[in-house]
Amino acid sequence: MIGTPTPKKQLCVVISALISSQALAVDGPTDVITVTATRAERVSSEVPESIAVIDQSRLAQERMGNINDALRGTPGVLVESTSGAYSSRMIVRGAGLKAQYGIREVMLLRDGVPITDPDSFTRMDFIDTQDIEQIEVSKGPGNIYAAGSTGGAIQIISKSVFDDRRDQLRIGAGEFGTKNLHARKSYMSEAGNAVAITASHRKSDNNWRRWNDFESNQLSIKTGYLPNDYTELETELSYTKAQLNLPGDMTQEQFEAFRQTGKQTDNNSPFKHNARDSEIVFFNSRLNMDLGSFTFKPRLYFNHWSHFHPVTGGINDTPGVNIWGTDLEVEVPHSLLGQDNLVMGMTYRQDRNLGAKKYAYQDIVTAGPKVIRTLSNDPGELLEEQDEKNNVVGFFVQESLQPNEKLLIDAGFRFDHITIEQNTWSSDTRYNYGMGGYVTVPGSGGYSSLNRSFDLFSPRVGISYKLNDQFTLFGNLAQGEQVPFASELESNPDLRSPTSRSFEVGLKGRAASWEFDLNAYISSVDDEIIRVRTNGESIYQNAGSTDKKGLEFSGSKQVLQGKIPGKLRLGFNYAYSDYTYDEFSEIVYGGRPTNHDRSGNQLPYIPKHYYSINANYEHPSGIKARVQADSWGDYYLDNANTEKYKGYDFVTSLNVSYATGPHDISLNIQNLFDKRYAVEVEKDTSGEKSFSPGAPRSIMLSYRYQF
Repeated sequence: MIGTPTPKKQLCVVISALISSQALAVDGPTDVITVTATRAERVSSEVPESIAVIDQSRLAQERMGNINDALRGTPGVLVESTSGAYSSRMIVRGAGLKAQYGIREVMLLRDGVPITDPDSFTRMDFIDTQDIEQIEVSKGPGNIYAAGSTGGAIQIISKSVFDDRRDQLRIGAGEFGTKNLHARKSYMSEAGNAVAITASHRKSDNNWRRWNDFESNQLSIKTGYLPNDYTELETELSYTKAQLNLPGDMTQEQFEAFRQTGKQTDNNSPFKHNARDSEIVFFNSRLNMDLGSFTFKPRLYFNHWSHFHPVTGGINDTPGVNIWGTDLEVEVPHSLLGQDNLVMGMTYRQDRNLGAKKYAYQDIVTAGPKVIRTLSNDPGELLEEQDEKNNVVGFFVQESLQPNEKLLIDAGFRFDHITIEQNTWSSDTRYNYGMGGYVTVPGSGGYSSLNRSFDLFSPRVGISYKLNDQFTLFGNLAQGEQVPFASELESNPDLRSPTSRSFEVGLKGRAASWEFDLNAYISSVDDEIIRVRTNGESIYQNAGSTDKKGLEFSGSKQVLQGKIPGKLRLGFNYAYSDYTYDEFSEIVYGGRPTNHDRSGNQLPYIPKHYYSINANYEHPSGIKARVQADSWGDYYLDNANTEKYKGYDFVTSLNVSYATGPHDISLNIQNLFDKRYAVEVEKDTSGEKSFSPGAPRSIMLSYRYQF
């Protein structure tokens, strides 16, 4: 193609742009480039949907112990960790609410490669949070990346192998035995080929809660190869070994004791040794080939992981899951109406989990059949053995039309065919949630199988119109379908796939000293999957429909220009979420199952009001400071709306740093005012409440040397 820059030239342009954006940051924000919404590079103000970008300037001011540190304060995204480690629970516009732990219904990607399973579960164990250049959040259904996910897509973009400005050594230590070690070194030849080696170690005793320590060790090797002026190949091979203890929830009495002392000494479950230990090998390869009239972008990836996961009632031992897949993308610029662009491609992925086993706990104290307490997480009697295979076959198309400089139209869809196959052997012994112990029923075991397939159609049409150099209007109409995950289907094989339809309008503003994003949306979900908690067990049902209405605002402004030395920028983020069951008959278990009409009730755990304020200060001497305070409004504890939790107000974090030459030292304080609060409160159908506490104040000191 005449005039098309070579990958080497493109690389120079990207690096120059990054350097320029850093230089311009003192005068105000530059509009960041994103790829997650459309698969094509585009400044965020032109994307006709709600998207949030957490760039390097923000990431450098965070501890980055987990992804929560970066995403806190993003309107429409509720994210917390109940263990204080790398595990997170995330809800995006209500999607992910049903998850007991982890991240569901939201597609997470790393450099364009999905790290979310076909049944929508995402494991964060192998994400090196110190090796992140940018995080992009696309909210709502219809995302071109999001196979089988209604909550949108979150893409984690790692530091480029071609960017030697990110080479560094970082050492951090803090309270509760927290340690953070990170090193990155890259090498580049005269021809532009590159290698980068990254190693990270994270550890914390977290002894403010019992059984709450974790440790993670990671090693990554990236390569970049430029065989000619029109081809670029990047690969990454990483290894992770992670150990995570899970402390469990508390009763109300235990939570009140925590509020008095700042420590959790016990949980509300007889299972005292829950954990998730994992070992992961991850490989991905990304090729960009400029073939003149189009660009070919194939991705090939492989992921092998194993884990040891003691939970309530059983110990899951997964010896090895093999995941491999490819994403074949073609980008075709053309001029149907103007400077237009067509993106299309196909996806294939297969997950194989063979020989997964579940054991009873060996070391327990009982009273009759009831388990009173576990003494270790050593496995005992084999309860279950399972083989599982999941497949995804999909294709996507998106046309971007730009008739003039002001108007942009995106129209496209994804279609995915997802199959879930399970073959299970179970013994005559199983954990009975109602009795709270192991029971043996002769002849109740044997072989069973599950075989379900889902066809998911996710179309989207978006329009943006540039009013002038500062303001852009947008509208977005989208649909997404959500595949039930395997454990839900085990609970209820008749579950249907939910369908979410959303309409969104908004206004984006960009200027040298201020910026903002404002949007409102209406979303309806048919057959939404609801989790019902009864006696510690989770049962899943389809609700008839739910209605979701929301308003989100995110903005910042530079203040006191010329009146104080340096730059001071104030920010405010807010989300209003009104989510109700339009039609839902909840089956309450216990004795004989009974139906209860919950139509018109609010969805639990989702606060109507969430807001966050922040201030960023930069002094010419190299001193920087960032303070952020987050508030989570009250919410109902259950589907019946019998009780509310008040949430929390102004939980504050502070980071102060000083940089001179290649040296940077920073002090980070989480929960600055040492508030005693709960990050999650639930109430089951029997009326029993459970509390997960927020972490107390913690201080961490870090030193970074940039090579």
